[in-house]
Amino acid sequence: MGLRSSTWLTALLVLLGLTVVGSVVPAPVVALGPGPTFDTLGDVDGTPVVSAEGLPTYPTEGHLNMTTVGVTDGITTIRALGLWASGTHRLAPRSSLYPPGRSTDEVTAENQQEFDSSIAYAEAAALNHLGLPTRVTVGTLTDDSPSAGVLEVGDEIRDVGGAPVTSVQALLDALAGTRPGEPLALTISRDGGAPREVTVTPAPHPSDPERAFLGITPATTPADGQRLSITLGDVGGPSAGLMFSLALVDKLTPGPLTGGRFVAGTGTINAEGQVGPISGIRFKMIKAQEVGAETFLVPAANCAEAASDAPDGLQLVRVGTLDEAVGALETLDAGGTPASCTG
Repeated sequence: MGLRSSTWLTALLVLLGLTVVGSVVPAPVVALGPGPTFDTLGDVDGTPVVSAEGLPTYPTEGHLNMTTVGVTDGITTIRALGLWASGTHRLAPRSSLYPPGRSTDEVTAENQQEFDSSIAYAEAAALNHLGLPTRVTVGTLTDDSPSAGVLEVGDEIRDVGGAPVTSVQALLDALAGTRPGEPLALTISRDGGAPREVTVTPAPHPSDPERAFLGITPATTPADGQRLSITLGDVGGPSAGLMFSLALVDKLTPGPLTGGRFVAGTGTINAEGQVGPISGIRFKMIKAQEVGAETFLVPAANCAEAASDAPDGLQLVRVGTLDEAVGALETLDAGGTPASCTG
């Protein structure tokens, strides 16, 4: 065998070896791309995504789709390159989503907690927008919660350390002045009973050991005999808050908010109805258009990014608050032009 033939054979064997390795060995990356989308006005597996009890509800039309980012983990180098070349996905270091020293289960649990919090804030924002009377209650208890055995889901929190709790923000403000390990007195009411005082010793917050952590997700709930419900499994993170709030507002007010349009969107929300930025806007817009959305609600802080990469034909609407989002949809229904991300 000549030198040239030997060189070519060696190169071919190396290439074949790299191909085999690249098609078997997982790459240290994840692929981010368009994820599932759900109509918050509709049902999933026969269960309404949002519902209300003890309050008048009204028929809706059209769609109010929340959008997600899909994460593909455990991929080989060959598949990673294929997803990257598709133009619909982006590669990111796996450590950016799953930091060293933290298990996949721990990250998933944190994402679920963020999702649960987004539900509580979405309900609060909708109730505040509608001007309905509210209470602050225990929405969920985290795993290994320092409040376990003292507080229960549904307990109304009336007072923390002597400070009246009139809103979720008031509760957070009261906790800001408390240190981990210091017993904290709370006045609660359970099952409509008389107010009573209990004591919880806060733990260090998982993300900031200097902050007090009660291990609860506070919820703003309607008056006694009324109940809001948001149910959607296998979704994590806080970015569906805006769309959940809009769905509640739509179902609790006469007349379809969308005017029958297919609207999608994204954005975090707080109890005061302020819409916050999210990640992965490009992937969410791609999926929204793919399923038929005509209009996409964009958090104001994401507008520049969205406008630079918007799919052709998808109308981008800029929103900074729940009030603005409701107003934008009403403007569309009246034939007007709401604020856009392009000026």
